[in-house]
Amino acid sequence: MTYSIVAKDKETGMVGVIVASRFFAAGAMVPYMGADFAIASQSRVNPLWGTEGRQMLAQGESAQHVLNCMVAKDEGRATRQCHMLDQSGQSAAFTGDDCIDFAGHEIGDGFSVAGNMLAGEAVVQETARAYRNHMHQPFAERLMTAMEAGEAAGGDKRGKQSAGLVIHRGEPYPWLDIRADDHEDPLAELRRLYDVAQETYLIVADYLPTQEHFSGRPDEADLEGKIEANKARREQDGKKSQSRATGTEM
Repeated sequence: MTYSIVAKDKETGMVGVIVASRFFAAGAMVPYMGADFAIASQSRVNPLWGTEGRQMLAQGESAQHVLNCMVAKDEGRATRQCHMLDQSGQSAAFTGDDCIDFAGHEIGDGFSVAGNMLAGEAVVQETARAYRNHMHQPFAERLMTAMEAGEAAGGDKRGKQSAGLVIHRGEPYPWLDIRADDHEDPLAELRRLYDVAQETYLIVADYLPTQEHFSGRPDEADLEGKIEANKARREQDGKKSQSRATGTEM
């Protein structure tokens, strides 16, 4: 009932999970992440594959070892689907024999694609192909472009409802975490939310505290200057805000 990508961007070190489904709030149920690793647990979701797997990956275990452990201990393994990426950038994937067709996965260089209850094998193939063919795009845009290619190939055979995108860049908290939980075109909604995030949110994210600098960057004047410069640049480029917010920004 879902297809997703788990990936690491070699240039920036960012790790991400993006998911789409004809199921409510897939973005809340599928991704499990840390500073430098990622898991997508789907099909007849067992959240413990994500929570326990996350703990093991954080301790430096390999993706294949973690996945083998989850498969071995779950009596419902035949209905599960999961793929993950470990701290070294290696991927592993599992699709149970009883996952609803079409169900399958593809592992690539620094990424994997997996899906079940899809319109056909082309969904996985085209998602992976688009990811490989758009390495020139920023990581978040590449993930969305790849998912859109999977949707064009048929996507979830039942239709569309939700999507989610989570990206970490070396910290235990996400750099970006956006979701469309119940929407007629959830991937398009992710595009809108990502554009809104670029107005202010992702600039502020550069000033957040990190594990290396616990107090963050306190120069608020510099931050405000970057926000205003970004606003002016967007206006010069003719980019209108896609935000649906009302009231005065603080």
